[in-house]
Amino acid sequence: MNFEKYYVLDTNIMLEDASNIFKLAQDSKNLIILPETVLDEIDSKKSGFDEINFQAREFARILESADIVESKKQDDYKIIRLKINEKADATIDIISKEYYDVNIKNVSINIINDRKILEIASFANRYYNTQIEFLSLDIMARTRAISLDIKTDALVGNKEDFNYEFIKEIIINFEDTEFLDNALISDFDEDYKPYNYNYCFKVKGSDQVILATIQNNRVILLDEGEIRNQIITPLNKEQLFFSNAILSHFFNVLIIEAKAGSGKTLLALSGALKLVRQKHFQRIIYIRNSIESLDKGEDVGYLPGLEEKFAIYNHPLMDSLDYIIRSDYKKKKTKKNEYTQELDDAEVTARIDDLIKNYSIETMWVGEMRGRTLSNAFIIIDEAQNMSNKTMQMVLSRIDNTCKVVILGSNKQIDNFYVNKYTNALTTLLKSTQEKSELVNNYAIKLQKVLRGPITEWAEKIFSK
Repeated sequence: MNFEKYYVLDTNIMLEDASNIFKLAQDSKNLIILPETVLDEIDSKKSGFDEINFQAREFARILESADIVESKKQDDYKIIRLKINEKADATIDIISKEYYDVNIKNVSINIINDRKILEIASFANRYYNTQIEFLSLDIMARTRAISLDIKTDALVGNKEDFNYEFIKEIIINFEDTEFLDNALISDFDEDYKPYNYNYCFKVKGSDQVILATIQNNRVILLDEGEIRNQIITPLNKEQLFFSNAILSHFFNVLIIEAKAGSGKTLLALSGALKLVRQKHFQRIIYIRNSIESLDKGEDVGYLPGLEEKFAIYNHPLMDSLDYIIRSDYKKKKTKKNEYTQELDDAEVTARIDDLIKNYSIETMWVGEMRGRTLSNAFIIIDEAQNMSNKTMQMVLSRIDNTCKVVILGSNKQIDNFYVNKYTNALTTLLKSTQEKSELVNNYAIKLQKVLRGPITEWAEKIFSK
């Protein structure tokens, strides 16, 4: 049987999304080659409640539906061919070997497994007498593959970097400013695209800049006074645009890519507190997905606001609440012209507990969200760059139309071995803004300016070159 392409898959391809096997097989036009080590690694991930555990179990279910059509030996290798007839066809060759050439002395298990997988890939090149392609999300595994003259790739798909103008600058005449508010954006920008959410209108012949967002193709001027009237004050135009979208009742899904120290979590929380205080929402839900959730998520579960583990596993949230408490205290003292003495840690902790209780702040782990319905909540999804598409789909499908969702992330801070900057949920969501949605009013922006301090900004500059 001849195939168009021959793919050797790494474990992370299956754990990113078990259905990748059908996408790559293309109704058995392509042959899928699975080293036995991949099966062992997937089998070890079946227990637990995180998304990779669900994907491991889904992959096992797919294999259970397969029929063995052939079994043969070639040299020291055994090849078992499986045929799957489900929603789509797939032909799979599982290749095993009793003794591998890899030297296991002083080598970690993950490196040993990578070398076993690549040993199978090298054999496959010879056995099928064609150029096989090794697919992996792991750059180290791909680099080893290249050193063995094995063709390699991260994942089939479009890998163009995302670079849309979420903030656009155009020049207008002074006489146009009178008619700008609520005007059609097409009257001022013939090249308007759905992802041009924010505009800086520069008035010709002056230093005046008018900030506006686009809602239903119309220009809506920012009310900067109302936007700044919150605990955390926006400090630049990017933050003003972001805060405006948070407070706006038009947008219900916000997608934010932001550098470390750009204030994304602080501003999201500050806006959420204001909206809950105004009774637009009943509670604030914080969902964080990071490398810890891959290993520990099943042990943490769903945590109501006042549990001790709340602080342990959600340091970014707790740090932001700490900063909000101290900032609010200083702002009120300054307004009253009173001497500002720093709050001690015990008082801050007590005030954070009150804040969590009074504003019904809850934290959830991805692994505990299946079967739930979230309503009447301002929802912050943090570390979206570490979420797979399947994970984000599951989380967002739990949310009803009484909620507002703010999704935060940075493609410079990926620490999940099972996604990369082309396949993670943050990138998928950002790319979705190419077309206007008829189902939700979405919004996106990139926060590029680091405000945490000079050390963070210095680190961003030197390590991002």
